[in-house]
Amino acid sequence: DKLFVSANNFKGSSQTQFSVVRYGNVVGSRGSVVPFFKKLVQNKANEIPITDIRMTRFWITLDEGVSFVLKSLKRMHGGEIFVPKIPSMKMTDLAKALAPNIPTKIIGIRPGEKLHEVMIPKDESHLALEFEDFFIIQPTISFQTPKDYTLTKLHEKGQKVAPDFEYSSHTNNQWLEPDDLLKLL
Repeated sequence: DKLFVSANNFKGSSQTQFSVVRYGNVVGSRGSVVPFFKKLVQNKANEIPITDIRMTRFWITLDEGVSFVLKSLKRMHGGEIFVPKIPSMKMTDLAKALAPNIPTKIIGIRPGEKLHEVMIPKDESHLALEFEDFFIIQPTISFQTPKDYTLTKLHEKGQKVAPDFEYSSHTNNQWLEPDDLLKLL
C-alpha cells in the first residue's frame, strides 16, 4: 500500500494519481477455498477440513469488487486507501453451505495463516474515515497540494472513526449465513 501511495510524489508533471483498494476474499477466485471444498464434495470426501472453528473472512463477489474499484476511481483524490463495507463469513458456515451432509474435521491453523482478516488495523484508525458503504484510510505522507479526504470527488462526506477502531472479519456487523453463501456460489 505505502509504496503505491507514495508514487503520487514521484509522478512528475503527469496528471496520474494513485490510490489503493483493499478488499476481502473474492468468491471462487484462484486460491479461494471454494473450489477446494467443491472438489472434496465431488470426490465424495468423508470430511471437510477446517483449520479452526473460529476462523472468519471478509467476502466479496467479483462483480462487487470490480464495481467498487470503478466507483473508487470516481471518488479518489489520490493517495487514499479505499476499503468496502462487505460481509463476513465463518469458514464453518461455508462448509455447511457447500457440504451440508459431510462432517467437518478440525485440522489446526497452518503457519502464517490468520484466524481473522483485518482490513483496517487499530494502528491505522487515526487515519480512517467512515462513509456510508466504505472506509477511506488517509495517507501518512504529505503531498505538494493538500487534500480533503473527508469529502470524496462524488461529494460523499466521511467521519473520523473512533480511536482504536478496527475493521476485522470477526467483529463485523454484516454476516453471511450458509443460505446466503450458497446463493453467492
